[in-house]
Amino acid sequence: MHTWYHLENEKEYEKAMSRFQEIKYAKKGSIAYREAMLLVTLINVYEKKHYSLGEIDPIEFIKIRMEDFGYKPADLAREYGDKGTVSKVLNYKQALSLNMIRKFSKILQIPVDALIKEYKLQ
Repeated sequence: MHTWYHLENEKEYEKAMSRFQEIKYAKKGSIAYREAMLLVTLINVYEKKHYSLGEIDPIEFIKIRMEDFGYKPADLAREYGDKGTVSKVLNYKQALSLNMIRKFSKILQIPVDALIKEYKLQ
């Protein structure tokens, strides 16, 4: 296991992202799972400092973070508990609920204030 510290440059960031991809499905409670959760935090801090997403709607933000962490809609549905609702939200057919905002903020490491912004449904 690598010893992780504050990510200070792009090379360290890329190494952390690569390692996260290797262990993202580690069993909860395992050392690898704890390392993955640490990496999520370190990656999030680095991205907040170095990448500005500007005015991006909450659904696009969710999709970007899903891609960052290699998650599929089914992964969000497992966390939320309803595949149909997750699909509707990701396709702009239904608005995010407060419960979804809380859960997605946690699993995708997105600040709640980024998820409560208004956006248009189709």
